[in-house]
Amino acid sequence: MAQVLDRRNRALLILAAVFLAVYFIPFSSGRVSGALQEAFLLLSDYVREHVLLCLVPAMFIAGAVAVFLDRQAVIRYLGPSAGKILAYGVASVSGSILAVCSCTVLPLFRGIYRKGAGIGPAVSFLYSGPAINILAMVLTAKVLGIRLGVARAVGAVLFAFLVGWLMHLIFRKDDEARTADDRLFQNPSVGKKRNLGQTGLLMAAMVGILVFLNWAPLQETAGGAEVWVFLYRWRYAAAGGSAALLAYALLRWFRGSELKEWVSSTADLAVQILPLLLVGVLAAGFLLGRPGRSGIIPESWVASLVGGNSLWANLFAAVAGAFMYFATLTEVPIMQGLLGAGMGEGPALALLLAGPSLSLPSMLVIGRELGWRKTGAYIGLVVLLSAAAGLLYGAIVA
Repeated sequence: MAQVLDRRNRALLILAAVFLAVYFIPFSSGRVSGALQEAFLLLSDYVREHVLLCLVPAMFIAGAVAVFLDRQAVIRYLGPSAGKILAYGVASVSGSILAVCSCTVLPLFRGIYRKGAGIGPAVSFLYSGPAINILAMVLTAKVLGIRLGVARAVGAVLFAFLVGWLMHLIFRKDDEARTADDRLFQNPSVGKKRNLGQTGLLMAAMVGILVFLNWAPLQETAGGAEVWVFLYRWRYAAAGGSAALLAYALLRWFRGSELKEWVSSTADLAVQILPLLLVGVLAAGFLLGRPGRSGIIPESWVASLVGGNSLWANLFAAVAGAFMYFATLTEVPIMQGLLGAGMGEGPALALLLAGPSLSLPSMLVIGRELGWRKTGAYIGLVVLLSAAAGLLYGAIVA
């Protein structure tokens, strides 16, 4: 009875909040109507550009991690007791290979964390996926200058290790208790008869589909990277080859009952994550708009608050970057515009280190998975370290 009343009270509070918002928000205001339009236009861009080719393949990979990957193997290589160099190295490298946005990496993070990965390596993976993007580093150096490009690359690689390690230190006891819980092993992996190489081939094929379908074109400003251009021209053929490899692995080593469980796990993941992501994208669009556009918060305000190299400017840039949503590579032209509007180089680095790895949509999903205490610690570490790096870099280049 108490649970029913709690659900009813929560529903009433939500209804009351919606009523008050509809009653008091001045929808006839040009600023508000423009921000609402930006919210739905950003949502439209996100759905068209990221859901089918990015998020859906990522969810199938996460579903496969949950169903096919041996839990004890994950704990051995990524668990709290694993060797730190191996665990954080594997997490950072595997995350950076994907080069996905802060939302696409979420189902993959959730998959390895629920399989028993320690919070440190799991967070390193979560940070490195969107932050350590080779093409983004190249574009940053070419468009914004080699100095800022090198600082971003060094900072992102260092933070992938540092943020994960600090999360491990802060929540070590919680993490050891979690992975020692027998309930973590009550649903053993179904693929016991397969060896690690066969399961690895399946995962590699799905990662290939995800990476090649989203292979970005190399802008003229990035110079003549012939291999990158070649792979972009043949990205669909490469994705098709990965799909053929995936089909071979599924037909050769996997049973029908396992495939049903895989699809069911992926569907459950979509139901849990997609609503939060879509609501978060709407909120981010309403507050900050799309790249080059303003939401309810004018872009000119942001530019005016991040000039110079004060502690406030760097901290504000890191916080603003953490809440903004950046599709992969869009942070470079955004930063070009902000620098032209008077943004300091230190705050620019702070935003580049915090922005791609976090966003309001990703915060909602991480909060649901880790709880708000751990999520707050992760957000705080990324923001504070990014602000400190920006402050130091700004002082050096000055």
